[in-house]
Amino acid sequence: MMQRFISVGQRALPGKKLFRLDRCFSQAARNEASLQDNDENMPKMPPFDYSPPPYTGPSAAEILQKRKEFLSPSMFYFYDKPFFCVGHGDSLNVVDGKKQYLFDENGRRYLDAFGGIATVCCGHCHPDVVQAIVNQTSRLQHSTILYLNHAISDFAEALASKLPGDLKVVFFTNSGTEANELAMMIARLYTGCHDVVSLRNAYHGNASGTMGATAQSNWKFNVVQSGVHHAMNPDPYRGVFGSDGEKYAKEVQDLIDFGTSGNVAAFIGEAIQGVGGIVELAPGYLPAVYSTIKKAGGLCIADEVQSGFARTGSHFWGFEAHGVVPDIVTMAKGIGNGIPIGAVVTTPEIAQVLTRRNYFNTFGGNPVCTAAGHAVLKVIEREKLQENAFVVGSYLKERLNFLKDKYEVIGDVRGRGLMLGIELVTDRQLKTPAKAETLHVMDQMKEMGVLIGKGGFYGNVFRVTPPLCFNKEDAGALVMCCDNSLAADFLVDVMDFTLSKM
Repeated sequence: MMQRFISVGQRALPGKKLFRLDRCFSQAARNEASLQDNDENMPKMPPFDYSPPPYTGPSAAEILQKRKEFLSPSMFYFYDKPFFCVGHGDSLNVVDGKKQYLFDENGRRYLDAFGGIATVCCGHCHPDVVQAIVNQTSRLQHSTILYLNHAISDFAEALASKLPGDLKVVFFTNSGTEANELAMMIARLYTGCHDVVSLRNAYHGNASGTMGATAQSNWKFNVVQSGVHHAMNPDPYRGVFGSDGEKYAKEVQDLIDFGTSGNVAAFIGEAIQGVGGIVELAPGYLPAVYSTIKKAGGLCIADEVQSGFARTGSHFWGFEAHGVVPDIVTMAKGIGNGIPIGAVVTTPEIAQVLTRRNYFNTFGGNPVCTAAGHAVLKVIEREKLQENAFVVGSYLKERLNFLKDKYEVIGDVRGRGLMLGIELVTDRQLKTPAKAETLHVMDQMKEMGVLIGKGGFYGNVFRVTPPLCFNKEDAGALVMCCDNSLAADFLVDVMDFTLSKM
């Protein structure tokens, strides 16, 4: 029998049984005392030397009313008064941000452990990025890439310097979806083949081509999506072959042999599946698959929209942890710290295919966006955010694993750096998704000041993707984890407190 830790981070004491979620959750939620009644026992948010200016705009209720009347009903939002939590779950009206914190209309501070879906890498409103945007906007907001401007070429050069091999030709887009659409088209043009291999549980965007590559029914409409074959997902937690990457890779050869002409255009994959629930690919999988795809005449596309730009800590790009070099790399999100920009980077030879016709993007390479992107790259390097992501992320993952030992509802803790996932289950053996429990914990953590993401096919995985400055106190200097873990400790303590009340 597993033993329960008395407090996270201490030695386990014998004689204490592991906490089990062995009662009806809905009944427990109805009977649960309000967290407001336990203020003296709640974890305390770390101090922060910033107070936002008073907010004078419309209230959350007024914004919500306009949103319901004038915006698409497809735009969902978090914290919409869950059925089990009367009085909690009010929609969050975010009006200010600084570093790893966000502030609502009442000036209340929240620890942002989601980072705008792995987008805010330097921290909210980083002064260097803001200044780069202001400076460029004051001189030239937009013209067209048909004219010369140094902002786009300077950033392209800096970006190419961070990539291996001959990956040095950049085409800027406005989003990750656009980048993946373009990458797939380039591969099809270059190889003369149409078939693309993607992974089950993958998410690559929601346009026509990328929706085909996406492999979760939650994100797919019933429209024509041709030429994509979805391989078995090399998921170490839920996959049939566990962590044996080579066994999963053999199935890709079967897909090529029995589902295509024997030649393919490309394989597209994330090193860590983000929307899919922070799933790391099984060791040995990518090298084997890249070899198989090459033999079938295809190109290898690395989707680094979420795992790129130092987020994994151990490497600047997620694919580097697997010892492979792709033919095409796509990126977005962290590239601009919130500015809408994406990019496709490939080799000079492959890039030539776009010269066969005219190909153009009005806003791709916009001087404001590329100036912001260049500033982001400089901040990551100067403030050693990759090292910070590694140190703080490793410490955070260790503490989350202590929670896993303490609460059986946590089935798995995974990921790298500051791209971590915590999967909740009602039965560890059956791995039954704990959907209601996930929503409950997420809502209660928000009430205590921690914003966390949610993902996975079943909606039962917490996504921890905070700004890479997560509790980085001194700009430009790497602080050891013992002094640099206040934000990480607060996040875990809040989760611990919430789970203890279930």
